[in-house]
Amino acid sequence: MQIVLPVTGLIFLIIGAESLVRGASRVASRMGISPLVIGLTVVAFGTSSPELAVSIESALSGQSNIAVGNVVGSNIFNVLFILGVSAMIVPLVVSRQLIRVDVPLMIILSIVTLALSLDGNFSRANGLFMTVGLLIYIWFLIHQSRKEKALKEDEFKNEFGAEEQRKSGWLKNIAMVVGGLVLLVLGSRWFVDGAVSFAQFLGVSELIIGLTIIAAGTSLPEVVTSIIAAIRGERDIAVGNVVGSNIFNIMGVLGIAGVVAPGGLTVSPALIAFDIPVMIGVALACLPIFFTGGVISKQEAVLFLAYYVAYTLYLVLAASQHASLPIFSSVMLFFVIPLTVAAGLLYMIRELKKGAPE
Repeated sequence: MQIVLPVTGLIFLIIGAESLVRGASRVASRMGISPLVIGLTVVAFGTSSPELAVSIESALSGQSNIAVGNVVGSNIFNVLFILGVSAMIVPLVVSRQLIRVDVPLMIILSIVTLALSLDGNFSRANGLFMTVGLLIYIWFLIHQSRKEKALKEDEFKNEFGAEEQRKSGWLKNIAMVVGGLVLLVLGSRWFVDGAVSFAQFLGVSELIIGLTIIAAGTSLPEVVTSIIAAIRGERDIAVGNVVGSNIFNIMGVLGIAGVVAPGGLTVSPALIAFDIPVMIGVALACLPIFFTGGVISKQEAVLFLAYYVAYTLYLVLAASQHASLPIFSSVMLFFVIPLTVAAGLLYMIRELKKGAPE
């Protein structure tokens, strides 16, 4: 059962996310919301529902390390792995709104998360602050999109098909949304119970479980959605899904989990010292990569994937207290990361010079 339960939970997560995204996207299209905003809100929030269900379940059960580690690990996984895999399939075009508004917001929220957690507790007041911020963000996106409604009608026809818009009924789509949510909640509960039980049987700590197994598992809907979107050429949805999911994870998942947890969420020193700073670094890395030409190339995708492998390897070495951990950490800190930052800055300067007028 320790194997069957999480596997069944993952199957329910994927089926539920597919149903939720398909139904919610059609509802949003009928309301006059642009494809980018669909990616940033409906798709992103829908595919982040597993993270929400898992973190709330963990917060109510007193497993703060899983609740917080799930959010931090998912945000790192979303950028490094999902964008990396999607951009390996096809170079991803990044819209100006993402560069000007949403990516800077993701960076600010990541820094604010660290600031609010420095005392070792993410309080209910902090959670409420994040949740209210999410409502304001949603209002802003929908307000901006509806102003452009007349300009987006052709995109809706290309995205969903004119016939689909006429025939797809509200009741059917809402039923898909509700059914998807039910499967997501049930699947996330089975997955968390099974994965925690199995990992504890192997002697793995709660924090590592949250940062790796659960973070990657609950991000599977984002993986599937972004890859399918990339294959179909729906690049706004592919990138918007990742950025929107990260924003929702911090303001929605962490915020609501902080509100419902008795006494707030305890944040471990390891998260404060390493994992949340990594989440900030990953968010910061998006800005120059997104900014240079507005495209995530295959070379940049390989870099993202390599860093995710390095991060996961570090977690495994740290959890096992392996003798090579100090050497690995020193190589990453003093050689690999500085070289990557220098190369990124040089690449950005070169791209800026290309676009500068003669």
